[in-house]
Amino acid sequence: MGENIFDKLKKSLEKTKKSFSGKIDQLINYSGVYDEDFFEELEEILILSDIGYESTQRIVEKTREIMTTENITDKQEVKKAIKRVVRDMLTEEGKEELETPAVFLIVGVNGVGKTTSIAKLAKMFKNQGKSVMLAAGDTFRAAAVEQLETWAGRVGVPIIKNAQGADPSSVLYDALQAAKTKQVDVLLCDTAGRLHNKDNLMKELAKMNKIIENNAGHFHVYRYLVLDATSGSNAVNQAQVFHEVTNLNGIILTKLDGSAKGGIVIPIKYMYDIPVRYVGVGEGLDDIQVFEPADFSAILFE
Repeated sequence: MGENIFDKLKKSLEKTKKSFSGKIDQLINYSGVYDEDFFEELEEILILSDIGYESTQRIVEKTREIMTTENITDKQEVKKAIKRVVRDMLTEEGKEELETPAVFLIVGVNGVGKTTSIAKLAKMFKNQGKSVMLAAGDTFRAAAVEQLETWAGRVGVPIIKNAQGADPSSVLYDALQAAKTKQVDVLLCDTAGRLHNKDNLMKELAKMNKIIENNAGHFHVYRYLVLDATSGSNAVNQAQVFHEVTNLNGIILTKLDGSAKGGIVIPIKYMYDIPVRYVGVGEGLDDIQVFEPADFSAILFE
């Protein structure tokens, strides 16, 4: 029998656990008293783990507050206090349930695993009994359309595409009309991600976002940013740029299994209130799962 979902996530978080919570463990175990020096060292570990300044301050303040209020001195209880703070920071108030029919605008820079993530989502939704369609919105790269076509064939879902160099917004418009006509449950839209011409890219994404909003009709709109977990604090900057243009409501975190920087989910959620929706936990088509803050923090601090 294959690994279960929790075990896959646990395996993917091994590097993050070692570098992030491993250092916190050492600090807790070697600190006899939990004084100002302890909190300063905790702050340093968090900042060096790409947790970001604001998020670090929040974790340190809330942990100090819990330890003072509950008079905590036991090592295991200190660890539990930090785990609680991280879990609460990642937990979404009134968690959004996916509603169908749905259109997903999937954005992100080239190389983060955007097209592969679309294929994984398509397979996941198809396995749930939903009808799925893909839209090849990255019309600037012939390879991007070909790659998406290959994935569509493997997963067994239809794809809407236009000629290379066509207006990406027109592809999305055509795909939306087709999805409505065929009463598709989920439409997944790929987009360009070349950052060497950022202004043009962002204008194009803003236009695509507008096309979807104006033509979605009864479709629920989801705008997800794909981020590479190995990029660390750079991912936080990407979240800010894309959020300004498309008003993101979710993150897909890829390459978690190859990264020691899985903690970047904390500043993104804390600073921009964009929750992580899915995590990539391997190379296979089935290696994507819904992000659960409780599981994430439990594994990091077990």
